Amino acid sequence: MRRSRSSLVVAAVAASITLLGTGAYAGAQAAVTPLEVDCTNSQLAPHTGFQVAPACASTSIGEVPAEANGASLLITEAPKKVREGEDIVLRVSTRNILRDRFLAAGQGGYYIETSLLTEDGIVRGHFHAGCRVVDAGANAPTPQRSPVFKAVEDGQGSQVPDTVTVTFAGKDAAGKAIFQKGQDLQCAAWGGDGSHRIPTMQFANQIPAFDSVRVEVRDGGGEGKREDRDEREGKQR
Repeated sequence: MRRSRSSLVVAAVAASITLLGTGAYAGAQAAVTPLEVDCTNSQLAPHTGFQVAPACASTSIGEVPAEANGASLLITEAPKKVREGEDIVLRVSTRNILRDRFLAAGQGGYYIETSLLTEDGIVRGHFHAGCRVVDAGANAPTPQRSPVFKAVEDGQGSQVPDTVTVTFAGKDAAGKAIFQKGQDLQCAAWGGDGSHRIPTMQFANQIPAFDSVRVEVRDGGGEGKREDRDEREGKQR
């Protein structure tokens, strides 16, 4: 039986999707037509470098590292449970991020600079870390700013992975617990280029420099100790 032109097209598209899913299609080039490449036709106000929205940022993406130099990050140690008012301590390892570039958002450095690489081909930037309350994973959380947040720009970091300890105070300046017992937290760490965007990757199927863990806030003591990544994953399996 002779197949129609439309069925042949559908079959070809399905085959392409299958190849993309297995990675076998990685070297192929497909013609795409971008809707826009800058803010020329946007109806939104220009982004100012401060944390304003809705707005349109015309800043170009900038330099993209080779796969082997792609920014990578992992939370290697974190608490599974903390007591109400207890500090939260994370250990974060980064690779291929020179942590020497952080244009303060409060000074107009947000989304204002293109991504830049060092002479060794790794991203110049920093990493962020923060925690927020989630509802035990039943739904995607409501967008919100992290009650606790830090940006790490210490001049360190290279192609060789290293580890940084990040501590979030469990109480505010008035001595009140920031998170309350019974709350479930998502604590995350994510890489940033000089202007706060997650570092670009050469390939679409590279996982970006991001990691997160869940932390339960409880009353009383005894189970607030830190567990490394292997122990935590072993208990979940």
